[in-house]
Amino acid sequence: MKPAAIQIAEYWNWDCAHPVTPAPAGLGFDAALGDRPRDALRGMLAEAEGGRDAHVHLDRVAEALLRPPALPAAWAVVQCLENHDVVPWDCDSGAPRAPRVPAVADPSRPHSWYGRSRARVATALLLTAPGIPMLFVGREILEARPWHDDIRFWSQFLIGWDEVEPLRARRDFLRFVQDLVALRRQHPAFSGKGVRVPQVHAHDRALVLHRWVEDEGRDIVVVASLNEQALDHYPITLPWPGQWREVFNSDVHGPFPNVAPVGSFGAVHADAAWGFAYPFAARMRLPANGAIVLAR
Repeated sequence: MKPAAIQIAEYWNWDCAHPVTPAPAGLGFDAALGDRPRDALRGMLAEAEGGRDAHVHLDRVAEALLRPPALPAAWAVVQCLENHDVVPWDCDSGAPRAPRVPAVADPSRPHSWYGRSRARVATALLLTAPGIPMLFVGREILEARPWHDDIRFWSQFLIGWDEVEPLRARRDFLRFVQDLVALRRQHPAFSGKGVRVPQVHAHDRALVLHRWVEDEGRDIVVVASLNEQALDHYPITLPWPGQWREVFNSDVHGPFPNVAPVGSFGAVHADAAWGFAYPFAARMRLPANGAIVLAR
């Protein structure tokens, strides 16, 4: 036994707090698997694949990013985009149960710019959302093959680790995930309780996620766009005035290093504004199919 090891429940009944409620009232697990952000983000990618004029239901994503009220803490949910139940090869049907993320983003060419950039947006939201993020095997190298647990007879589904170095798409996506994980570790707000989605623009296909540490601040704002064009001078609502630093830009990784990423030259300035969820707003440049993280 390892008392320090986290115990995660796979529990899909209606009473989602039961597995993480201490015994004897509950099962006493540390965390439980969740599916709301997974389903919402995969649905977002499938809708975006319809092209620049397709409607993307970002309000569903916003709702899924907020902690379900029945759970005692934000970190008690393990969030993912894929798992062993979602993306395995189904031997009976001769097809994957569901496609992997790059193939959802672009079914015809999973490693195209559309597949890569849309996958970066979904992964950025996963790794900045409340909860414990889980990266299913190969997720960090843009794996598009279905998953199979018996490689003795299904070797064609081996994860492409040997393709990371020769294939730039895989190499750049791995660097993107590594940089995003490092950012998550640097900023306590990502593991804090504070979460709000103060801005959703369905027409522009843009969303703002606000994270913070209760009673301390350390605010972080994530701006995600699935618009297929860069958005210039775009207004975003911010919880505090003054300068906000651009600490992460997914456009840097497409391809890495992009020496001229679309962004706001490292910082934006928030001033008093009306008509927004917060009393302050800034204007910034958003990359096409991109995510930018701002730190106060």
